[in-house]
Amino acid sequence: MTVVWTIVGIVVFFLGILLSVAWHELGHFVTAKWFGIKVPEFFVGFGKTVWSRRVGETEFGVKAVPLGGYIRMIGMLPPAKGELYGRSRRTGPFQGLIDDARQASAADVGPEDADRQFWTRRPWKRIIVMAAGPIMNLILAVVLFAVVLMGFGQMTSTFTVSSVSQCVLPATATQTTTCPPGAPLTPAAAAGFRPGDVITRFDGRSYDSWEDLQRAIRSATGTVDVTVQRGDQQVDLRPALITTTLPDLDDPSKTVDGSFLGLTPVREIQRQGIGAVGSTIGGIVSQVGQKLVEMPQRVPNLFGAVFLGHERDQDSPVGIVGASRIGGEILASDAPPGQEISAFLSLLALVNISLFLFNLLPIPPLDGGQIFPAIWEAVRRRFAMLRGRPDPGPVDAAKLMPVAMTVAIVFIGWSALVFVADIINPVKLG
Repeated sequence: MTVVWTIVGIVVFFLGILLSVAWHELGHFVTAKWFGIKVPEFFVGFGKTVWSRRVGETEFGVKAVPLGGYIRMIGMLPPAKGELYGRSRRTGPFQGLIDDARQASAADVGPEDADRQFWTRRPWKRIIVMAAGPIMNLILAVVLFAVVLMGFGQMTSTFTVSSVSQCVLPATATQTTTCPPGAPLTPAAAAGFRPGDVITRFDGRSYDSWEDLQRAIRSATGTVDVTVQRGDQQVDLRPALITTTLPDLDDPSKTVDGSFLGLTPVREIQRQGIGAVGSTIGGIVSQVGQKLVEMPQRVPNLFGAVFLGHERDQDSPVGIVGASRIGGEILASDAPPGQEISAFLSLLALVNISLFLFNLLPIPPLDGGQIFPAIWEAVRRRFAMLRGRPDPGPVDAAKLMPVAMTVAIVFIGWSALVFVADIINPVKLG
């Protein structure tokens, strides 16, 4: 059954990614139609068409290579300035590439569609159309995290003491109830803490979460007053904190010096409020953004994992195949069904946040590669108007085609490396 559930998980998660892609393209499609831009195609996948159906002027369908999706809007690129103002066309080493891109952009533009081209729309409308796709991914991620946190709940540390560490040991050592010779008692053990105690006040203050209390313990020094609820009684304890090396609360792979008490809290699944959804989204967007910046640094590890047999980092980038495999492992795990579904939806939400941030990068052929020229065009027009000068016209985004081609080649190479790594040396569920 484990193999069956793994396969089911892989297939379902893969379909979830494709639905996320279609949802992304729907944002582009709806806003494009809203602003009167003609959209001849809406496809999930690339390559040969597997199935399609025409509805109105748009052909909807699925293609053979399910590694993305697109909508095709007519007139994505403006004509060359010479064509707009009657001057001769320029020449240059990349002019052929630029001219081919313009011709492809204008291929479906008939006389009746001259005013339905993407480039003819005001910059703010083009920005909305191109940003709508990533924003749809963000909306889906928010909905998924809301379902997970508010519906299923989140494993949360409480103020109830689960266990009291007996000995002060290095951060890399395993805590034990039997003290080795010479190991000092922890402040909690020496002060008389017991499992089941509920911490109500620490150093004169109450806290909203265990995480806040934990940070307060780290920053406190000396002997502190702690009030616990023990059964029907309130008990005051006075542990003498000590400073030792501890895992960093923000990055557990690092260690820091801080005050140590020696308690482990009871953890239980608790439903969260809407505020937890917002803070979770904000924290994950920040973390994923940092990982995107660090992507070039991941190449050596990926190369070693593919060609040199090196161990692959747990935080290594994964593609559609890798994420789907992890989804399969989640459904095949021995966790309760609610936790499996919660983890499954959380992983799909992470994929959507990655799509949101990645597509906003201001480089062609990503969505941000069209947003940035539109912003620059609006700025140029504003400055021209303030100076009493004529409209400088549209920004010639076609000139970015060499950059788009370079980025596409790099991205294809990166995707191929990740794809092979996901097959022969995958990241496994921790």
